[in-house]
Amino acid sequence: MSLPTGLPSGLPSTAPSSGARPMPVIGDVTLTAAQRVDHALDGGFVDVPVLGLQGYAQQRSGRPSHRMAIAAVLAGPTALDDLAALQTLAASGEATTFSADIVTALELQQVVVTRLAASEVAGRPGVVEIVVELAESPPLPPPAQLAGFGGLDDFGLGDLGFDTDLLGDLADLAGDVAGAVEGALAAVDALSALAGLASFDFDGVLAPVQDVQRSLEDSGAQLGTALDALGGVFGS
Repeated sequence: MSLPTGLPSGLPSTAPSSGARPMPVIGDVTLTAAQRVDHALDGGFVDVPVLGLQGYAQQRSGRPSHRMAIAAVLAGPTALDDLAALQTLAASGEATTFSADIVTALELQQVVVTRLAASEVAGRPGVVEIVVELAESPPLPPPAQLAGFGGLDDFGLGDLGFDTDLLGDLADLAGDVAGAVEGALAAVDALSALAGLASFDFDGVLAPVQDVQRSLEDSGAQLGTALDALGGVFGS
């Protein structure tokens, strides 16, 4: 779109008369002398070749942003302030609002200034011709939250899918097992001391006790290994 080359025969006042149509507004800047407002929307379709099909099938992944182009004239005591506001929006990339008759049905929430061109002509002080291009920039949705391990509650674990109180019951059970193992190991130690008497010559009278002692020692070692594993699981 080319820049406007001349002013209209009569510039409208900044305060529209009763019944006048609303003027285009970008952020806080009212374009009282808008010359042209265009709207364009690409369908977002891509060609998909299909074997044996004459022409291409059309596939659409989503709707592209609405795009608007406005040609206007800034004039009057606020012309330079309005130009500065538009230049700030274009330089910062900050999202803003836009309203005009041509986009009433589009329900635009936010737009950004993608291009701004300004022209000031000698002999016409305080008059600036501009072309502004806008693109729809909808706000992003809130971050997705996954069930189970994706939540931020419970130290980031969320709902684990089972009753965590069971962990306390298992810890109590592990304590009971540990007590039983300690008692069994104490009995093994007592039998070991008794079997030590076999170093004396009692004609093999304590041989059966030694067999039981060795069996209990093997069982005690296995229980001790299981106890260590349970302690590692529950942090005890």
